[in-house]
Amino acid sequence: MKKTAFLFVTMMMLIACSKTEKPFNYRGLPLSMTTTQFIDSMQARGFAIDSAASDSGRTLVFAGKEQKYRVLLAFQKDDIVAVQETYLYSTNDSTRMMWQEIRDGLEKELGAWPDCPILKDDHKVAKFDASDGLITVFLENTYKPTLSVRYDPKKQ
Repeated sequence: MKKTAFLFVTMMMLIACSKTEKPFNYRGLPLSMTTTQFIDSMQARGFAIDSAASDSGRTLVFAGKEQKYRVLLAFQKDDIVAVQETYLYSTNDSTRMMWQEIRDGLEKELGAWPDCPILKDDHKVAKFDASDGLITVFLENTYKPTLSVRYDPKKQ
């Protein structure tokens, strides 16, 4: 009887340990890390802080020579509030195509359909509910082409 109970408990522990979920992340960087760790990680990836576009007390903007997007980090004390990528394109067609590629990629990665409250040609929004946060893909081609992806961790 003791051996059977021990075997059962061991099996339950193995099952529980094997179901580890990946933390909500931005391109592999967990959003549960501190602001300082996130800044160091972004700088290690070749991004630099754009001090002219940053508010040192609440937001930082990262730009990279090799990247076609800028990253805005919103934080409060040492906690990450949101991360937003904004893509730099010059035509409406390129942002429409990129919006669809990002949306399809997130749909495949998360295994979930997005909530799309707005689906017009030049204004689209797709909201994905991930395990620990929300990912929103925005397309606004009104005055200049704008494509953004925002990562919002859920409050615990």
